[in-house]
Amino acid sequence: MPRIPLTWLAEHVDLPPGTTAEQLAADLVRVGLEEEAVHGAAVTGPLVVGRVVERTPEPQKNGKTINWCRVDVGSHNEAADDGAVRPRGIVCGAHNFDVGDLVVVALPGAVLPGPFPIASRRTYGHVSDGMICSAKELDLGDDHDGIIVLSPDDVDASPGDDAKALLGLGEEVLEINVTPDRGYCFSMRGVAREYGHSTGASFRDPAALQDADERPAEGGFPVEVDDASPVHGAAGCDRFVAQVVRAVRAHGQSPAWMQRRLTQAGMRPISLAVDVTNYVMLDLGQPLHAYDLEQVAAPVVVRRADAGEQLRTLDGTLRELHPEDLLITDSPAASGRAGRVLGMAGVMGGAESEVTDATTDLLIEAAHFDPVTVARTARRHRIPSEAAKRFERGVDPQLPRVAARRAVELLLRYGGGTADDALTDVDRTGARTVVELPLDLPARLVGVPYTAEEVAQTLTEIGCAVEADGQSARVTVPSWRPDLAVPVDLVEEVARLRGYDAIPSVLPQAPAGRGLTRSQAARRAVADALVGAGFVEVLSYPFVGAHQHDALGLPADDARRHAVRLLNPLSDEQPEMRTHLLVTLLETVRRNVGRGLVDVALVESGLVTRPDRGAPAAPQLRGATLPSSEELAALDAAVPPQPRHVAGVLTGVREPAGWWGPGRRADHTDAIEAALLVGRAVGVDLSVAAAAVAPWHPGRTAEVRRPDGVVVGHAGELHPRVVAALDLPSRTVAFELDLDAVLAVAPTEPVQAVAVPTFPPAKEDIALVVAEHVAVGELLDAVRVGASSSPAGDIVEELRVFDVYRGAPVPDGSKSVAFSLRLRAADRTLTSAEAAAVREAAVAEAHRRHGATLRA
Repeated sequence: MPRIPLTWLAEHVDLPPGTTAEQLAADLVRVGLEEEAVHGAAVTGPLVVGRVVERTPEPQKNGKTINWCRVDVGSHNEAADDGAVRPRGIVCGAHNFDVGDLVVVALPGAVLPGPFPIASRRTYGHVSDGMICSAKELDLGDDHDGIIVLSPDDVDASPGDDAKALLGLGEEVLEINVTPDRGYCFSMRGVAREYGHSTGASFRDPAALQDADERPAEGGFPVEVDDASPVHGAAGCDRFVAQVVRAVRAHGQSPAWMQRRLTQAGMRPISLAVDVTNYVMLDLGQPLHAYDLEQVAAPVVVRRADAGEQLRTLDGTLRELHPEDLLITDSPAASGRAGRVLGMAGVMGGAESEVTDATTDLLIEAAHFDPVTVARTARRHRIPSEAAKRFERGVDPQLPRVAARRAVELLLRYGGGTADDALTDVDRTGARTVVELPLDLPARLVGVPYTAEEVAQTLTEIGCAVEADGQSARVTVPSWRPDLAVPVDLVEEVARLRGYDAIPSVLPQAPAGRGLTRSQAARRAVADALVGAGFVEVLSYPFVGAHQHDALGLPADDARRHAVRLLNPLSDEQPEMRTHLLVTLLETVRRNVGRGLVDVALVESGLVTRPDRGAPAAPQLRGATLPSSEELAALDAAVPPQPRHVAGVLTGVREPAGWWGPGRRADHTDAIEAALLVGRAVGVDLSVAAAAVAPWHPGRTAEVRRPDGVVVGHAGELHPRVVAALDLPSRTVAFELDLDAVLAVAPTEPVQAVAVPTFPPAKEDIALVVAEHVAVGELLDAVRVGASSSPAGDIVEELRVFDVYRGAPVPDGSKSVAFSLRLRAADRTLTSAEAAAVREAAVAEAHRRHGATLRA
């Protein structure tokens, strides 16, 4: 986010005296530039200019030599006992200064960045009454070997003057948030213009103040542009300005005022050549680059990368280039292949052509690059450079020549040397955008009765040329506003500058006869049911890594490992889209358990991504153009299925202990019951059967089936190895269902209410002995089918398992399963014979299916 020093901004727009950063923020927010932060003064307390009047070197026993100095600090000098005023005594370990130099002195009571309070203290046999400061101690740079020596050519100061104001250390700096469509506000020029719109203050365009450069745009350093995209033929560079500067002290220090402003804006001063290009970029919004001319062979060629090319960028990283990357290269080799790569256009320069200590001749580049090309290259190589931030948001194509001239002037003024008379300006920029605007459109869309005169005046204020013709206008958009392309963009500008507070608040009326869709109502019913059962609903990020599948023990050929991989993930450790919910929900559970919440019941409903093997790859669409119907169809075909799942995890105590009893830990039956609850919430009678699938325990896991037998999920206890790998409490249980698959068989008609029965129920208990391998769920199904087929009809109101017993007198290898049946007829009181018939039919069906016998 750009930082705005008030004194710098005041060069381009009239700021009232005493304007604070808070007031500036309030003025800018009216035109859509929000405050991000206000950075206060870097130094507090007395920081003054001093003149060294004495310097006495004193060797020490440790081999170090210190300087005992007397420094004249004007009105801050010491008063002696006899009433005389004498310079302050200060111990200093640096040696890059001498008697008569102007230095920066922190007096007792000052607090330097750190914070580092300054006080009088005894050291090296003297009382040091302050400190002579280096650039690093004031957070103005990394130089800590020598103190700051102020040049009389750069500053007009006397002993005792306030050094905070001189160095910009006492000034507040406003940091603002700029939306992607307002890239011109990444400069003092743009922010000053917006401040003028907000307050009516007089704006002075630093680009318009430049004298017209009448030199012919040819005869300078040769430049060739061959930048068509190999994918869709789009041009990547429509303007390239090059200027040669010779015999300049490129690696020398920039002036103190420039270093101060760069520091306030959040950039580190480096050298004159680098600082000048950065300063012009921050001031005008036009990124520039300085090449060591000795390392560049003519001509410079702007082109797309070839397959297999590499570039070592200024940060020292060797990067594999992509055919869509736009490059700056030098002379092609004799073989006809492209020449050496000098940098990635609009993103970062190369290490081979950077300015070094030996550089004296420079090639200054100021160009205009395609925003989409720069944005893709910056993201592809993960280089969020200051230049890329501006280019990808749109830079004024009329700025390159102005910015290059400004940079050359600063280089010559502070680094000496000469500029070549010839200038290169390859200009392929087209005509400015023209928008046909009905003058009543802003009033119709915004709801404020703007007049045609107000609309035309507002658009003129932002730099548009307006030609009104009756009820419409032909609006020529200024070059620095590439975001204004269609009529509604101009409507937004009218609303913004005329004041959002003038727009009335009108709540839309909800249309009658509409509400939640069937799917929305079903999902809400599921969420309400699970929350009512004690779960807490959460949301987790849908990004995962292969190591998370490893922790869950998924086999190598498990379909859940086949995932969509992101080209630009938030984290290199999680580059894939999740294929099931448990993998991310368990991370949420682990985070809560790690913070001491061991009794957890969490549930999540969300989309998962399940790509089909062999599905077509998504096409790379052209930037800044409307996709064709064929391209959209191809893109849609490449989008993988994204079903909605629901999953839950329980750890620790399910029912707490109290006066009502000892409490109970969550077990696999709780997970199974939660899965069945999902079905009941949407009217689907789910059933369960034994299963073995990761990440669940093979002996305590159930697969959940729809009435048609389709498996829609699993529930049970997690495998002990999974629990250990995730540092979860023992016996953690979980379930996951494909909610879309469940809803696919949910009833679509309203549920018919059933009359409350008036006849009493009859109760029967059955204890059946079966072989140990018979699943209780399968036995339950047999009892249900048998009881419902009795001669008395389907009078089973409730059937449940209430006991499973092993031991004498049940034979070894068998178990006893007890069922409770509640029977009721809607039209009569059941007889004992009818109840006995239901009981006998249930036992008979259980015997037929599983060889079950009544327990004696």
